Amino acid sequence: MNILVLNGSPKGNYSITLQTVHYLAKLHPEHHFKVLNVGQKIKSLEKDFSPARTAMENADLLLFSYPVYTFIAPCQLHRFFELLKESGVDLAGKYASQITTSKHFYDVTAHRYVQDNCQDLGMKCIPGLSADMDDLLKEKGQKDAEDFFRFLCWSVEQDIYEPLPQAPGAIARVPATVPEDSGDKTGDVVIITDCAPEDHQLQSMIDRFRAVLPRKTRIVNIREYPFNGGCLGCFKCAVSGKCVHKDGFDDYLRSKIQTADSIVYAFTIRDHSMGARFKMYDDRNFCNGHRTVTIGMPVGYLISGNFSREQNLRTIVEARAQVGTNFLAGVATDEKDTDAQIDALARKLTYALEHRYVPPQNFYGVGGMKIFRDLIWLMQGFMKADHKFYKAHGQYDFPQKQWPEMLKMYAVGALISNPKLVAKMGNAMNEGMLAPYKALLEKVGK
Repeated sequence: MNILVLNGSPKGNYSITLQTVHYLAKLHPEHHFKVLNVGQKIKSLEKDFSPARTAMENADLLLFSYPVYTFIAPCQLHRFFELLKESGVDLAGKYASQITTSKHFYDVTAHRYVQDNCQDLGMKCIPGLSADMDDLLKEKGQKDAEDFFRFLCWSVEQDIYEPLPQAPGAIARVPATVPEDSGDKTGDVVIITDCAPEDHQLQSMIDRFRAVLPRKTRIVNIREYPFNGGCLGCFKCAVSGKCVHKDGFDDYLRSKIQTADSIVYAFTIRDHSMGARFKMYDDRNFCNGHRTVTIGMPVGYLISGNFSREQNLRTIVEARAQVGTNFLAGVATDEKDTDAQIDALARKLTYALEHRYVPPQNFYGVGGMKIFRDLIWLMQGFMKADHKFYKAHGQYDFPQKQWPEMLKMYAVGALISNPKLVAKMGNAMNEGMLAPYKALLEKVGK
């Protein structure tokens, strides 16, 4: 096969993910691998997309290779998909797969994002390889890569791929109406958006939200911010917290955005995500490393588009809030009852601010933070700012520290492993487990 590797890493040939591709290419000289560093060369592709177009037209298989950044792919790969769809190149019927490296922090949503966009183009998608950062240096990781490529080739030979989804219907957009703003407000709610001047639909949603929310709001339009570029994955901010880009965004983020009482994100769905510009904003937040610096801050979303049909994006929206320990006050869309949804978001956000409501994390938040906990503990000598933050916030909650609970479980295990004792105890164990709860309930109301 002619395999075109679309390397979405901004590091280009220095990408760790790309090394797995090189490994497979050495093992399989019968296939022709060509690497196109679309992440690193995205600015030149914006000027002239023809090299990528020609390479894709000549390929039998497109293999996306990229690191996972903030739940999805790097913003450079987002921009590549935008350029790809704008180019009009016909890729229908070609095979596509992907290789990623990460610490398995929401690699599933990254893979689904790439698959959704490839299927938009009528491509035949084959499940990819999700590897840990250093898997290739281990015997098992090498075997996993070889097994993946063997399965990939077999799938192409057998013409077996993920079923194409049904084409979505027309986007239902119900305009928002804008009432008169009372003007007598306090507080500070920042609205982050990339709203374009011609996006009247999204603008009307923002205007209504600002009018009905009994709090002062301000707009930060990231379309207008002079970003030098997306995150480069260089980790130079790991110790100092300062970004290698000299556009001042790290200071702006901390002084103008994270100081607010709440953040509301407003965007129009593009290519199954929030779009390349918003992804650039998200990626550049990595100047905070893995520190959940907005713990307790309620967040909300104003989204134009068929959000109910974007299951992957819905997962990302919820998981972002859960990992950050932010109350998700709601997602208002323009699919139906636009005004009612915006008003409900405003009321819930107000309640959360007034009552400082922060519910406990669910699996998305707990599971995600455990991955970060172990990562930062292991890399504390390198990620010094993250390590300091995790220590200060009690996020090193390793189970091996809970010796009293562990010893208690040993005692319980010894008891229930003896059939005679279990028979004599009858319902005593259940009663014992409920005893502290009964004691609590007896105190309530006294």
